[in-house]
Amino acid sequence: MRVMVLVKATKDSEAGVMPSTEMMAAMGDFNEQLVKAGVMLAGEGLHPSARGKRVQFSGSRRTLIDGPFAETKELVAGFWLWQVKSMDEAVEWVRRCPNPMPGDSEIEIRPLFEAADFGAEFTPELQAQEDRLRAEVDASAKRAG
Repeated sequence: MRVMVLVKATKDSEAGVMPSTEMMAAMGDFNEQLVKAGVMLAGEGLHPSARGKRVQFSGSRRTLIDGPFAETKELVAGFWLWQVKSMDEAVEWVRRCPNPMPGDSEIEIRPLFEAADFGAEFTPELQAQEDRLRAEVDASAKRAG
């Protein structure tokens, strides 16, 4: 099972406060444990929303919205993509994670959709397209890596 692990933003992360050397070392050690266990597929921190943009959709109309975005508690400051056996395993990993922020913080875990979740609407043709695109993405990542 793949899960997206979302580190929620705080006032500090939205203000661009960078982590301390100690925090970066602790998080580096945690990431190393994840990699050695074969859990971590990807992970990155995100710049504050002031550097972001949103595109709002309404029918065929697109509206560009520049950051910053108001609801800090709804924003994401970073993420991991993990491969785990179960949601319980993901929770156990998060419980071992250093607090990613200087004060209170929150981490959300969300399972990714798998092909079987889409049912009959995910036709063999659509599955073949998805498989082809994943192979292309993997090949691009290897070339860039």
